[in-house]
Amino acid sequence: MRLAELSKRSGVATATIKYYLREGLLPPGRQVNMTTAEYDEEHLRRLRLVRAMIQVGRIPVATVREVLGHVDDDSLGRTVRLGAALWALPQVPEPDAEDEHMGAAQTEADELLHTLGWANARMLTTISPAYRSLVVAVAALRRVGYDWDAELLVSYARLMHRAAVLDLDFVETRESEAERVETAVLGAVLVEPILRALHRLAQEEESARRYGFE
Repeated sequence: MRLAELSKRSGVATATIKYYLREGLLPPGRQVNMTTAEYDEEHLRRLRLVRAMIQVGRIPVATVREVLGHVDDDSLGRTVRLGAALWALPQVPEPDAEDEHMGAAQTEADELLHTLGWANARMLTTISPAYRSLVVAVAALRRVGYDWDAELLVSYARLMHRAAVLDLDFVETRESEAERVETAVLGAVLVEPILRALHRLAQEEESARRYGFE
């Protein structure tokens, strides 16, 4: 397809597509002549991913470029490739080493992973943004005197593991390795807000069931 058709099918203005091409967010089309290039379904899929990351995820162009660089790096194994792409997404700030609650929170997070038997996650604690996010969140709870017990954290973690199984089952339905990583990134940008919304709706439903509307 030519640029005009790519624009029509994606709903993205041609000027914006040209900008994405200049910024390296889209691979170049197949050059037909000096002024014309052709694009295919992979360009359309990638364009939709880029738009979701920028418009919905509010992710800066430079970060999008970094994420897509990992998506396209076929020299990496699937786990490393997927992890690198997801870790490049915006994360919580680094833990404050001077926070008096941080040490206890880290101990609690480590004990949680041990209880769950998540040996692979435990090996990644020094580099995983998700682990740092967990520690920061647990420290914040401790700071306001709202300590969850370990049993409750384990219950939530097991629910999230079930969600992760569903995530990767869906990812594996994609045909190519790049599509699988793209799907995982798209899930992080779009599905996580859906999960948060479902959590809130479930809370509303359960609250009404228990307490009514009085």
